[in-house]
Amino acid sequence: MYTFRKEERLCSRKHLELLFKNGSSFLLYPFRVSYIFIEEKSEIPVQVVINVPKKRYKRAVDRNLLKRRIREAYRLNKLEKFYAFLPEDRGLLLFSLQFVGKDKYEFSFIEKKLISTFKRFHTLINPNEANK
Repeated sequence: MYTFRKEERLCSRKHLELLFKNGSSFLLYPFRVSYIFIEEKSEIPVQVVINVPKKRYKRAVDRNLLKRRIREAYRLNKLEKFYAFLPEDRGLLLFSLQFVGKDKYEFSFIEKKLISTFKRFHTLINPNEANK
């Protein structure tokens, strides 16, 4: 299940607009995370979009390198660190990871920060379970 299929990617314009207009967000350097739960039947619990800004990284090579590293970290850690803590009764989660860092970080740093982002997200959606 360590895959990242088309169904898991957020591509729908309607869903993207909904996410960025009505969604909640938080910043945990080097990521800015936006999220919203929607009532929609889906076989997968989360649809995710990964952004690296052109304004900060002019060369496509640099943007693509960072997106590849973020996607790989997400793919490897989504089951144990992210999906396991999602509530099943809230519907489909639309999730955006925007890279706001200033440097091209190594994979190990990105993976560590992504895991801490998942933990922060878990405490935000389940504040009563934060102490467990």
